[in-house]
Amino acid sequence: MRKMTTFMLGLATAALVGVSAQAQGVIKIGLIEPYSGQFADAAAQQDNAIKLFMKQNGDMVAGKKIEIIRKDTGGINPPVAKRLAQELVTRDKVDILAGFVLTPNAMAAGDISKEAKKFMVVMNAATAIITTKSPYMARTSVTIPQLEETFGKWVATHTKIKKVYTMVSDYGPGHDAEQSFQAGFKAGGGTIVGSVRMAVANPDFSAYVQKAKDINPQGIFVFIPGGAQPGAFGKALAERGIDTKKVQIMGQLEITDEAALKSMGDGALGIITAGHYDYNHKSKLNAAFVKAYNAEFHRNPDFFSIGAWDGMHLIYAALKKTKGNADGEKLIKAAEGMKWESPRGPVSIDPKTRDIIQTVYVRKVEKVGGKLVNVDIAEIHNVKDPVKERMMKK
Repeated sequence: MRKMTTFMLGLATAALVGVSAQAQGVIKIGLIEPYSGQFADAAAQQDNAIKLFMKQNGDMVAGKKIEIIRKDTGGINPPVAKRLAQELVTRDKVDILAGFVLTPNAMAAGDISKEAKKFMVVMNAATAIITTKSPYMARTSVTIPQLEETFGKWVATHTKIKKVYTMVSDYGPGHDAEQSFQAGFKAGGGTIVGSVRMAVANPDFSAYVQKAKDINPQGIFVFIPGGAQPGAFGKALAERGIDTKKVQIMGQLEITDEAALKSMGDGALGIITAGHYDYNHKSKLNAAFVKAYNAEFHRNPDFFSIGAWDGMHLIYAALKKTKGNADGEKLIKAAEGMKWESPRGPVSIDPKTRDIIQTVYVRKVEKVGGKLVNVDIAEIHNVKDPVKERMMKK
């Protein structure tokens, strides 16, 4: 009880000092990311987008100077994320919390956002329930059910595939993907002929793929982390003799991101995925974004980048609306219902759930100009998170 009382007193003191800092013309954003460890590149992509946004839009909003304070969780580490969020609020006197590549870290920091009444912008973490942790939280990335329930229904109603086997990593996001795809596929008239949950770290894909081959489905839906795993999965498909021209491989955008396509080679041809952003998306705004990103960082932006880019847009737009007042309640009210044109397409913040509403793209891996790329083959517009849509109806 004494520790909690001390913490709450610290929050109250921080709030007063925060108001003083705002009065002096500085708004501090605490950025919590896994800058080291296996997710460091994802953090780098988000940080790059933030730097580019501030370079193009300046570091002054509504007469206030924006200051970024960066903190490293080292990977999936909820206790560290919560401690860093607490330190940012009580010691560094930040006005806004942001970042969050990973779901467990976002969930933990959400407690501090709620207790300190700080505006918090989740720029990636995609498990549906995250925004229920704090009434001051908004998300500018995606939710897994938003992609996969939509995708499952599209596959069942727009292709000849009626029997699917699902393979997902055995952790929260994988469970979300499995349940959401299956729900959408069944709602569209499809049948799930089997499913498996695979070890997150160093799974033996060969054994899992062989089991799927024995069942002989029309399609295989897979959800695995990005990085090295898509390449290993593609290798297992080839080794076990699965003909991807006869068995449709499908999944979430991570399995065919730029790095995955390089590692999988021509074995990725024909894979279809659901996603909310790819640097090949055709629009003038995205072309300008990709060009500027390449010029600055010598690489392409990805879905981590777009979540951070739009997160900064939301922060800036909300601050303009409040005339520089960074009070958590005022900022979240300003954010609710906000609409803008993103490099990914038109987006808005759902005023009821504080999650992003956006277009879900179905893409197919094709070879264009000798290069493997994701080509949009369908668009489903104005998609909300279906999990919270159902919660709101209860």
